Amino acid sequence: MRNTRREFLATLGASALAPRALAAAAKPMRGIFIIMATPYTAAKAVDFEDLAAEVRFLDKCGVHGIVWPQLASEYSQLTMEERIHGMEVLAGAAKGRRPALVLGVQGPNTDAALAYARHAEKLAPDALIAIPPTEAKTLEDFRQYYRALARSTTRPLFIQTTGGAKGITPAVSFLLDLAREFPNCGYVKEEFQPVISRMKELSSARPSVKSVFSGAGGRGMMYEMRLGFDGTMPGAPYADIHAQIWDLYQAGRREQARDLFSRLLLMLECEQQIPGTRQYLMKKRGVFKTTVSRQREFDLDAKAIAEIDFNFEALLPYLRA
Repeated sequence: MRNTRREFLATLGASALAPRALAAAAKPMRGIFIIMATPYTAAKAVDFEDLAAEVRFLDKCGVHGIVWPQLASEYSQLTMEERIHGMEVLAGAAKGRRPALVLGVQGPNTDAALAYARHAEKLAPDALIAIPPTEAKTLEDFRQYYRALARSTTRPLFIQTTGGAKGITPAVSFLLDLAREFPNCGYVKEEFQPVISRMKELSSARPSVKSVFSGAGGRGMMYEMRLGFDGTMPGAPYADIHAQIWDLYQAGRREQARDLFSRLLLMLECEQQIPGTRQYLMKKRGVFKTTVSRQREFDLDAKAIAEIDFNFEALLPYLRA
């Protein structure tokens, strides 16, 4: 009798906790979501070993999400086979780790994007993201592309507003229409100018709009956090710094967040002045074996390296990995 009662109570307790467990299983689409870099061998083949190592590095950095492949990942330089295999590598490397995994499924047209989305679905990522189609001719082409992707999954689907066909403006009203039609489509990475006013308009449309992120290397993150936006998607070299700035600010330690952000700005300025800074730092930090890029050749001379190293020294006490 006592055993039966205990079993009943245990079952009842488990039933009460089940919804909470299911809710906890969904990782929040909020915080620092890093656009992963793509590593290459000296012969310019994708280095999938380093791609997996990058996941471990970003986990140690304390980021909230990882995203691949996007513009900063040189996705346009990758073959379909490389993208598919890279997704599989990331799904394996990210399993059991804290960061949410967001897989990029963009393609030049709807059919190509759906092929990536179908494969991504098999890997059970936490979310998908898609740059607009580059072969589109009208905003209606954009609409049909995202509608098809939204129908293909129940996972959160981020719409990135830039990087698609030239001359087509994804108006905020267009984004809101998609978010209202498809509940999983209320996630936006906003980079289209004027960014702040568009992000404000999107954010005012909650709960249809669920997450509003920025890009641009996280340069605007201090003001964006004050405005209550959901996160930013910067590059990988300073992932631990971005994560700490976010965590400090959310904990109410705004002066510390500001001071660390000012140090980060030195490196973001280096990136503007010295092409190859990101690749150099990914090797310097022991994540990648090379500084190779398929997109362009870098020739860092002694003065360029000295400037990068000088500014990076300001971040050394704050590195987590």
